[in-house]
Amino acid sequence: MSDIALSRRRFLAASGSVLVGTLAASSGAIALLAPSRSWAVELKSLSTHQSKTLLQFIRYLYPHDTLDDAVYALVVKDLDDGAAAEPATRKRLVEGVAHLDDATDGNWLAADDDARFEQVKALEGTPFFENVRGTAVVSLYSNELAYAHFGYPGPRGDSGYLYRGFNDLDWLPDPADEASGPIPNAKRS
Repeated sequence: MSDIALSRRRFLAASGSVLVGTLAASSGAIALLAPSRSWAVELKSLSTHQSKTLLQFIRYLYPHDTLDDAVYALVVKDLDDGAAAEPATRKRLVEGVAHLDDATDGNWLAADDDARFEQVKALEGTPFFENVRGTAVVSLYSNELAYAHFGYPGPRGDSGYLYRGFNDLDWLPDPADEASGPIPNAKRS
């Protein structure tokens, strides 16, 4: 029997659906956290096409031109986990992707930017849209890769923020001085 080289990517692709990519050269702080330039997200319930469509859909909901696809892929992973755990969620996501494809001549990903954006707007307020939006807002902005990208120092634990930077917005680009606010008086009368 001959030896066959089997990379992690080929193994994952053979074992089921997988969403793969490579960190962009401009990934900066994210690249420092990642063990390699390539990434892969194994999927339990959604197909590769569905996951790629969801990734791009999420980019329309929360557009950050310089945020790497790897961070958005973590949102897709959370959506896939929800779909694997709950048949109704899977059905909603699968039907939502099918609707996007049907509305754009069979492949939403191949449509031009205006056509894709039009379909995102058309779905606003639907259960599909709200499912994706609700998962994305939590997943996208609650992970170390996004923190690294935006320069956010992350949560400070249970000790609280009162004297440890709750009013320090220097991780945001050009915040107004008054946006940080004063440290409240800790003494109670």
